[in-house]
Amino acid sequence: MLNLLKQPWPWYTSGAAIAAIMVLLLYFGKSFGFSSNLRTICSMAGAGKKVLLFDFDWRAQKWNLLFLLGSVLGGLISATLLKNDAPLKLAASTVTDLKTIGINFDGQLNPAQLFGVHSLSFKNVFILLSGGLLVGFGSRYAGGCTSGHAISGLSNLQLPSLIAVIGFFAGGLIMTHFLLPLILSI
Repeated sequence: MLNLLKQPWPWYTSGAAIAAIMVLLLYFGKSFGFSSNLRTICSMAGAGKKVLLFDFDWRAQKWNLLFLLGSVLGGLISATLLKNDAPLKLAASTVTDLKTIGINFDGQLNPAQLFGVHSLSFKNVFILLSGGLLVGFGSRYAGGCTSGHAISGLSNLQLPSLIAVIGFFAGGLIMTHFLLPLILSI
């Protein structure tokens, strides 16, 4: 049974799971978003005494913290108990595209060249920290993260979420095809 779980699941499995979760959230009047967990944790820690953004009743968001905990535990189970040592299968064109921008595909989900312990150069740490700050600022500025807008917002037919998702994808394409090759060549 455990070997069966280690095999890749069909793509539609996650689609069906996400749809089922969305139906439940809509039924209970909740909206899905992952970046709001940071706001909730900051509120729990007392940041609402100094910053108005964090001054709200965090207890109403306890269910979302359980989702966060489940995500962390699911990742841990996936990385340990369900680990598959077979190399990741990528299309030859993707491997070629990665080589073009200077990334050697090593068969892992996160290339060691960028994320490995030995790759902790000033440049890589700066890229990761800058990216994290930009994602954090962007999700706050857009009023939510990609999962909140793309899954919850679009399922509620919200125009601001459609605009945000178009912006997310446009930004991702610009980063992938123009900025990342430029950054990696420096």
